[in-house]
Amino acid sequence: MTVVENRALRFLLMAVGWLWVGIAFVGVVVPVVPTVGPIIAAAFFFSKSSERFDRWLLNSRAFGPIVRDWREGKGFTVGAKVVAVVAIVISFGISTTFVLTHIYARAIMWAVAAGVVAFILTRPTKRADDYAEGVAA
Repeated sequence: MTVVENRALRFLLMAVGWLWVGIAFVGVVVPVVPTVGPIIAAAFFFSKSSERFDRWLLNSRAFGPIVRDWREGKGFTVGAKVVAVVAIVISFGISTTFVLTHIYARAIMWAVAAGVVAFILTRPTKRADDYAEGVAA
């Protein structure tokens, strides 16, 4: 972990990290808002801005295993991938049906959704025995 030395940049990165933590907490309550992606983003920003908050996130009961698995290259469980893809399809579907009216804007949104889904599906899938180890630890 390399914390940025520029104080203003470090503050900005920390603020963005907390923004992502906030989005993740919303995702815990609201089914169509993802949780895993925002927590991984928060972990990235905290790793660049604050050793203290990076440790806090790593030691969190709710989010620590997600971040540790990501950093260790274990990936996501099949269930997490399914939830993420379903949430993306639902949220982008609502946005493109009820919010966006321009056909090109809708096409761009679905292209972004396809890219995000492709990214999620190409990440490593956490094996069942890795999951059992994480629960036992």
